[in-house]
Amino acid sequence: MSTGPHEPPDPATTDPAVPRPDATDQTAPLPATTDPAAPLPATTDRPTPLLVLDVVGLTPRLLDHMPHLKALGQSGCRAPLGTVLPAVTCAAQSTFLTGAMPSEHGIVGNGWYFRELGDVLLWRQHNGLVAGDKLWDAARRAHPGYTVANICWWYAMGADTDFTVTPRPVYYADGRKEPDCYTRPAALHDELTEKLGTFPLFHFWGPGADLVSSRWIIDATRHIMATRHPDLTLCYLPHLDYDLQRFGPDDPRSLKAAADLDTAMAPLLDDARAQGRTVVALSEYGITRVNRHVDINRALRRAGLLEVHTQDGMEYLDPMASRAFAVADHQIAHVYVRRPEDLDATRAALDGLPGIAQLLDDEGKKDHHLDHPRAGELVAVAEPDAWFTYYYWLDDARAPDFAQLVEIHRKPGYDPVELFMDPLDPYVKVKAATALARKKLGMRYRMAVVPLDPSPLRGSHGRLPASDDDGPLLICSTPRAVGDRVAATDVKSLLLRLAGLT
Repeated sequence: MSTGPHEPPDPATTDPAVPRPDATDQTAPLPATTDPAAPLPATTDRPTPLLVLDVVGLTPRLLDHMPHLKALGQSGCRAPLGTVLPAVTCAAQSTFLTGAMPSEHGIVGNGWYFRELGDVLLWRQHNGLVAGDKLWDAARRAHPGYTVANICWWYAMGADTDFTVTPRPVYYADGRKEPDCYTRPAALHDELTEKLGTFPLFHFWGPGADLVSSRWIIDATRHIMATRHPDLTLCYLPHLDYDLQRFGPDDPRSLKAAADLDTAMAPLLDDARAQGRTVVALSEYGITRVNRHVDINRALRRAGLLEVHTQDGMEYLDPMASRAFAVADHQIAHVYVRRPEDLDATRAALDGLPGIAQLLDDEGKKDHHLDHPRAGELVAVAEPDAWFTYYYWLDDARAPDFAQLVEIHRKPGYDPVELFMDPLDPYVKVKAATALARKKLGMRYRMAVVPLDPSPLRGSHGRLPASDDDGPLLICSTPRAVGDRVAATDVKSLLLRLAGLT
C-alpha cells in the first residue's frame, strides 16, 4: 500500500451475516512437509480457527526489531515468501487469496487504465474486479457455514465474507471529506465507532499516517474475534509502509516503527493464543532504499506521445487522446499505447531513460505472469534504487490543484509524496492549521500541503526482491507447517491445510 488511506468507492450491498459460536481449540502441530499442497489431517469436525496478519513491508531484517513476531516464528516456523510482479498490495493480496497470478485474477497493480471508461482509477474496492476462486469459497465447499472476517484487506466491498471493515470517508454534498469506515453487517459500524472512536482515516494515509490507524485496526480485530468468533480472520496492518517509504528501511525511525508495531500487536497475538487460533503473519513485499525518481510521463510528453488538456490554467492528463502514457505504481509503470504503430516510438522515448531497468513487451509480460488485458502494452520496471512518479506537467505552475492534496482517486498514478508536508513551504503548518480550523467549523477546506518535489522519498517497492533478506516472509505459529520457501500462489492452499480443510 504500499499502502495506502485508501478511499474506496461506494460498496455493493449484501445481506448481513449471522455470528456463530467459538470454533474448537485445535493446537496439535502439523506434520513437516515441503509440499504446500499436501493434505494434513484434521483432528476435529470443526475447522481450526485462523488469524492471518498482513504486516505490510515485513522482512527478515526488520524481524530482528520485532520480538513478539520473531518469537512466534521461533516457536512455530518461518520461510521466505514469494511475491508477484508488481509487488504491490492489491496484486499480492489477490494472489494470496485466489492462488492465481495477475494474468489470471486480473489485478495488475493498485490501479490501471480502464480502457472502457477512458480513465485511470486506483484503489477500487469492489471484489468483483478479482477473478478466480477465493479462499473463503474453497473453505465453504469443504465446510459449509465457514465464516470469514476481513478487517482492511483490499477489495473488501462486495466480497462474500461475513464480517467486513474497510476505510470509507463520508463525502458531504458541500465537498467536505470526513473520516469513517464501511462495515458489514451495517450495525457493526456504530458498534466499533462507539467502542473505538471514528476510524482514523487521516492516520491511515497522508502526512499524518502513523501507528494510530494500525492500533484501531488491531482493536477492531480483537473485538470481532471476541464477539463474532470467525473461523478465518484477515487483518491488515499498514504501519511499516509509512516510515519505510519516508526514510528508507535502515533509518532508525523505520526500525522504531517496526518495534512499535510489534508492541501494538502483542495483545492480538495473546488473544489468538487464548482462543486456540493458528496465526499466520505474512507480508506482500519488502521496501528497499531508493535515491532517485523517474518522470516517465514527462519523457513521453516530451516525445509528443502524451496529451494534456487545460482548464483554469491547470493541466490534466488526457488519456483518451494520448498516443502513450504511463500509470505509475511505485517501481512499476504500465505504459498504455493507443495504436500498435506507436509502440516503436514509445520504446524509443523510454529506452535509455535513467532509472528504467526493463521494458516488458508481450513476451516479457507473459514470462512474469502479467499478460492480462488490463496491463499496459509495455510495463516498465525501475532500477533497484529508483521509482516512478505520475507527474506529466512540465511546469509546476501548471500542475493541477489536486497535486498538492492527498487525492488518491484523482491522481492518475500512485503518489507516495503524499506522506510528506512540503518542506520548502515556510507556511505549510499554518496552512494545515487553517484548514483544520475550517474543518472543525464545518466549512469547506483544502489541505494543500503535499510537496511537488519527489526527492525526499527514501523507500519503495514493486520490483521482485533481489534477496530473501529484502523480500517478504511468512511466519506460522504451527511448527513445521512450511518448507524452505512458500510461493505466493501457495498461500491459499496453505491456509486451507492449516484450517484442516484439505
